[in-house]
Amino acid sequence: METLTALLTFWREQAGKLGEQTLQHIGLTAGSLLLAVLLGVPVGLWLSRRPRWAPLVLGLAGVLQTVPSIALLGFLIPLLGIGPKPAIFALFLYSLLPIIRNTLAGIRGVAPAVVEAARGLGLTDGQVLGQVELPLALPVLMAGIRTAAVINVGVATLAAYVAAGGLGEFIFGGIALNNPAMILAGALPAAGLAVAFDALLGGVQKLSARRLGQVGVGLLVALPLLGALYLLPRATGKLLAGFSPEFVGRADGLPSLTKTYGLTRLPSVVLAPTLVYEAARNANVDVIDGYSTDGRIQAYNLRVLRDDRRVFPPYYAVPVVRPALLREHPELTAVLAQLDGQISDSAMTNLNYRADHLHQSPQAIAEGFLRRRGLWRAPRPSVEGAPAVRLGSKIFAEQYILAEMYAALIRGNTNLAVQTKTGLGGTTICFDALRDGAIDLYPEYTGTGLLVLLQPTPAVVDSLGGRPDAVLNYVRHEFRRRYNLEWLAPLGFNNTYALLMRQQQAQELGIASVSELGRYLRQ
Repeated sequence: METLTALLTFWREQAGKLGEQTLQHIGLTAGSLLLAVLLGVPVGLWLSRRPRWAPLVLGLAGVLQTVPSIALLGFLIPLLGIGPKPAIFALFLYSLLPIIRNTLAGIRGVAPAVVEAARGLGLTDGQVLGQVELPLALPVLMAGIRTAAVINVGVATLAAYVAAGGLGEFIFGGIALNNPAMILAGALPAAGLAVAFDALLGGVQKLSARRLGQVGVGLLVALPLLGALYLLPRATGKLLAGFSPEFVGRADGLPSLTKTYGLTRLPSVVLAPTLVYEAARNANVDVIDGYSTDGRIQAYNLRVLRDDRRVFPPYYAVPVVRPALLREHPELTAVLAQLDGQISDSAMTNLNYRADHLHQSPQAIAEGFLRRRGLWRAPRPSVEGAPAVRLGSKIFAEQYILAEMYAALIRGNTNLAVQTKTGLGGTTICFDALRDGAIDLYPEYTGTGLLVLLQPTPAVVDSLGGRPDAVLNYVRHEFRRRYNLEWLAPLGFNNTYALLMRQQQAQELGIASVSELGRYLRQ
């Protein structure tokens, strides 16, 4: 009941955005379906006359169907950039198999006696195809189009990851923020669209052959009109921003930034977190969200805009551990403490640069850092049969590096075995894994612990005043009380949110702070 109330409230507050995303979703589905029909049907008809090519063509279409959606979009981005082009092309590829296969099956399903009778009446091969075989094959062909449409509605949610919009924006934002109402706000309309497309095309499929042919022509006219819904006017401005789903929804992200700095004239698109830097580098967008210690800032020559009104809270990295681990192995307290205060902002930026740009392995980066600090010890033999210390991390380079540092320290200073479970996804996955005992330790950030996991009232947040010690003490106390988890000492660096621009563009526009960005947009 509580989730339903939150869902209805979310829909009411985001009605305009929901309508825009729904139209985008319909446009993406219809546009890609039209392209697939225009190519898939002729290919299916051609295969009916060239049957020896059918296994090869259908096999190729089948391979395309099995490629994971995210992987396919990743392959297309270097070729087509971000936005609707890679999304529509990916959906088009996924639609081909059912349309080609059903077109071919429909033609093959026409009774040979009927075809022979038509030829006996003197019809040419083209006339037999157009006047006899195709009309009789239309119900099966429409079934393929119906299948492709339903597939496309589901896969189109992934278009949000490449700034193509659609209902996936709510879905992925909700996943990133652990917000069930937000997930349902996008998932339910997407499911509704799938049912609507299926019902509409199912009704068409039941028509008589003659009526079906007439309606089919109408559909070919309707699909480009529906596809044009994607092209409806959108907000424009002097600059375009590309933000990750988590940043768009988090209280300490875009909402707070817009309210404090008045960035209402900054239109934005949603991008997968791994793509925002590439989008800025390739000038697809002008402003992105990022993290102040990210190595790609240096690699891509980006400028961090100064948060002069201190909207972003402190995000000091701190290991979070199950107290049971320290009770079972008290020697770990001193081992883990060797990294306390050892990593500055600049040092972490350099380590991330080695991973993101120089493509060094997290293990090699961690070992090199520990050697330079005099903390490296050769691994000791572990005790056979003893439970391993399980270290977790989120799915980005900095977390991998920190997990490898702790793994090396434990192996070099104790006889305990270590198991690393890196790439666990976002904050919620790591946190739940720690609470459930699937892992024993992972690096977290004080701002994330405060605003994402604890979610205190605005009055509590204001009372902390963004002071690093106050935030850490509050998070530490509440985690002990609510979850029986322990925050250890900070590692030293503050990986806070940041707005980034290309260095040359920011210099030309005279923008060095977020306030200056807001003034430029209002001019």
